[in-house]
Amino acid sequence: MSSEYANKQEKKYLRDIPFSVLDLAPVVAGSTPADALRNTLDIAQHAEKWGYNRFWVAEHHNMKGIASSATSVVIGHVAGGTSKIRVGSGGIMLPNHAPLVIAEQFGTLESLYPGRIDLGLGRAPGSDQLTAHALRRDIRSHGEDFPQLLHELRTYFNPALSQEKMYVRAVPGEGLNIPVWLLGSSTFSAQLAGMLGLPFAFASHFSPNNTLPALNAYRRSFRPSEVLDKPYALVCLNVIAAETDEKAERLATSLQQQFLNLIRNKPGLLQPPVDSMEHIWTPYEKAALEQQLGSTIIGSKETVENMLQAFLDETQADEMMVTAQIFDHFDRLRSFEIVSEIAGNKQ
Repeated sequence: MSSEYANKQEKKYLRDIPFSVLDLAPVVAGSTPADALRNTLDIAQHAEKWGYNRFWVAEHHNMKGIASSATSVVIGHVAGGTSKIRVGSGGIMLPNHAPLVIAEQFGTLESLYPGRIDLGLGRAPGSDQLTAHALRRDIRSHGEDFPQLLHELRTYFNPALSQEKMYVRAVPGEGLNIPVWLLGSSTFSAQLAGMLGLPFAFASHFSPNNTLPALNAYRRSFRPSEVLDKPYALVCLNVIAAETDEKAERLATSLQQQFLNLIRNKPGLLQPPVDSMEHIWTPYEKAALEQQLGSTIIGSKETVENMLQAFLDETQADEMMVTAQIFDHFDRLRSFEIVSEIAGNKQ
């Protein structure tokens, strides 16, 4: 695939753009959510030291292997344990919540940690249908009411966006400058972000085939706003880095097992790596995973650097966000450290 946008731009280099981290607070086999949340803070503190730009956590529900369901609480935990890195949601699934509640939660976070909070918003349930019902979500909308919910949320921060007199106010929240991002894995939120002049973050880590169509849709539909005068696209991808290609390939089998269990509708704890996946997946499952994880970058520092540069050449991203579902905490830390070295991050 080639990007029509990339062909019109001067070449970017990895050291030209910011790098950030998405953490899913993985609960690994033999551990607890408490362990996962301690590891999340440890990774955030290292990411700050290594010069990463922002650290996001994501909302998922009814998944034994992910501990960040109370996303706003985890953001407060991370922001309180760091001092300068931006901390935010990648993302909050807005249809699961009343917009006023999210405005108040992020208004509180911004009041506690001024100038450091990002509000990334998605429209998926982040769960199965039964869990969506338990969240009191009307799943019949299929996210089609997301633009209305987004507008309501933004008016709590800036009442001037409302054409009607507002009788309900977000305290804290109103008047605070909290960057709102739209997240997407298709072109829906890409076009909406463009039309509203908002920054856009794309989930290439699980929707690689939609990456370029979504980025092109975002850039084509972009209209300057009081937020941005030109498009700003962040792209998230899986990066598993280690001292050798062979070690990285082995570490990546934990990620592959996780996605395989999702395909089988049996989500569980993150499993330890294995020497080979051939005895675990069927040929059909292998093909499905290779497609879903098509943007995943695995290898040594040199391999990862070359693949990241090729990905940047193709997407012309303004920022890259990396995530790493690695079983061993110290291997996971080392993966993020290697990426920071490639990016030339300054401490």
